[in-house]
Amino acid sequence: MNTTNLIPLYAEVFLLIAASAILLIDMFLAEGKRAITYMLTLATLVGAAFFSFADYTAGSTVYAFSNMFISDPMGNLLKLFSYLTMAMTLVYARQYSTDRGMLGGNLGGEFYVLALFSLLGQMVMISANNFLTIYLGLELMSLSLYALVALRRDDARATEAAMKYFILGALASGFLLYGMSMLYGATGSLDISRVAAVIGSGTVNPTILTFGLVFVVAGLAFKLGAVPFHMWVPDVYQGAPTGVTLLLGGAPKLATFAICVRLLVEGMLPMAFDWQQMLMILAVLSLAIGNLTAIAQTNLKRMLAYSTIAQMGFVLLGLLAGVAGHKTDNAAAAYSAAMYYAITYVMTTVGSFGLIMVLARKGFEAEEIDDFKGLSKRSPVYALLMSVLMFSLAGVPPMMGFAAKFAVLQSVLATGAVWLTVFAVMFSLVGAFYYIRIVKVMWFDEPADSTPLVVSSDKGIVLTLNGLAVVVLGMIPGPLLNACLAAMQKTLAS
Repeated sequence: MNTTNLIPLYAEVFLLIAASAILLIDMFLAEGKRAITYMLTLATLVGAAFFSFADYTAGSTVYAFSNMFISDPMGNLLKLFSYLTMAMTLVYARQYSTDRGMLGGNLGGEFYVLALFSLLGQMVMISANNFLTIYLGLELMSLSLYALVALRRDDARATEAAMKYFILGALASGFLLYGMSMLYGATGSLDISRVAAVIGSGTVNPTILTFGLVFVVAGLAFKLGAVPFHMWVPDVYQGAPTGVTLLLGGAPKLATFAICVRLLVEGMLPMAFDWQQMLMILAVLSLAIGNLTAIAQTNLKRMLAYSTIAQMGFVLLGLLAGVAGHKTDNAAAAYSAAMYYAITYVMTTVGSFGLIMVLARKGFEAEEIDDFKGLSKRSPVYALLMSVLMFSLAGVPPMMGFAAKFAVLQSVLATGAVWLTVFAVMFSLVGAFYYIRIVKVMWFDEPADSTPLVVSSDKGIVLTLNGLAVVVLGMIPGPLLNACLAAMQKTLAS
């Protein structure tokens, strides 16, 4: 084997070796020594980030394994945020998982190991340049997440959520696989670059190509949780342990965004008119149904699930704004805005679920909106943090979420779709209601629980930094926006 093929894969290879080593080491640790597994997992994320950062700063696009794997600026930037998201998730979920027996007894450190393997699958998805590689990465991520959702075997809700997620996830994978097989039949290649070239030549049977595209878009919509393929999101978010819900709603969204770009933009840009029409329908339905249904929720996790559906509508708006007519002048700006929005959403939602776990304690799940009543009287700092995160999700300036919504809407407006821009703004206003309701409950209602909050120092520091990042990157969005734009320009140019 040509060892130069491994150079772009150093981060993935390191993560695979480290995750396997952690699994073996954990087998020999006593139950009270699980902190060693935790520290090794965080060290692994730092090591993988070192390799990806080196590739990102190089700024070049490198192919490996007969063009099946690609290392480019967009992929490396998404990987860096995936590591950051995973590290924050593990910090937030540590005490929560320990209290619920997910890190002790017969389970051991499987929570950490499965989280690392799901991350490995996401990294493969992000750097995939071949239909087969995309599917392998998707299944590695999905199988790890199925197991994580069902990790609390004594919890009926978690078991039910795992069954729903497995069945609907398998259906989504089947849609995607069937669509890719039809594209292979039409173009004669599994290589994304080759598929794009064949489609651009105009020699492909349009019927087979269109059917393949429909199934691919449906599979991607399932993974994003877009309407009408959203039925798994609220049930799984509510039923899974909150630490696992955070694993589902965080970094996997970045990986799914990446394969949307790989398949639709890099693989089927000549068919942009067709798939942009499909994404428009998905975006409109997601914004409307996600926001309207969230208003009726009393369970905070379920509300955030419907919020996710609406937020993915904005990501789809960015993806559908890249090509206007036959002009691609707006492509880099639109796709980078969608990328920035995905990163913003993930960073904000991680903090939101982290605060839910702050309020939770052994034998008590802080899942209901009423559980946040009077939080300002129990802890003004955490009430302020949650307020910042809710305002960001609502798109209130000067939070990070406002800059993200503005960037996406600017890209949509550049295509001339004024009605779509107005529609998105109107439903953002609808969505602001249920976010501000959380703020009202925390600051103006009497506490439903006077139990003092016990927060470990590492979780407290990370939560504070998380909240500060949402404010600072909202007030000064330029550096991250420019990084996304530069990464997308280089990726599209390659």
